[in-house]
Amino acid sequence: MTERTFSILKPDATERNLTGKINAMIEDAGLRIVAQRRIRLTEAQAKKFYEVHKERPFYGELVAQMTAQPVVVQVLEGENAVARYREVMGATNPADAAAGTIRKAFAKNVGENSVHGSDSQENAKIEIAQFFTEADIPG
Repeated sequence: MTERTFSILKPDATERNLTGKINAMIEDAGLRIVAQRRIRLTEAQAKKFYEVHKERPFYGELVAQMTAQPVVVQVLEGENAVARYREVMGATNPADAAAGTIRKAFAKNVGENSVHGSDSQENAKIEIAQFFTEADIPG
């Protein structure tokens, strides 16, 4: 089933100029990048996006990290896109990530792990809507 998922190339990836390399891995995995925008997250955007973590001890650090440098927000499309992208990203902790995954190749550590991807179809729709309108996404 063709579906969409949401991706963020995080500040640790954009500051190291990895957008093209990560995009190539996404496309090599059979996913299409149907919308993409380089933005600087505001504190309000980062807080809203990560509000699920607001009670966790790392929340403030996460918000600060995500607003420190530009990010690339993306809409990916493909067969079982949510599961496929999570597979391509690799484990949250790069030490546990499989060879050939984005996080194994590029993540600095568990906090600076280069990419975010939606964990469900429902969350993908919510996350996409925070950064894109239907008019932004062709097809």
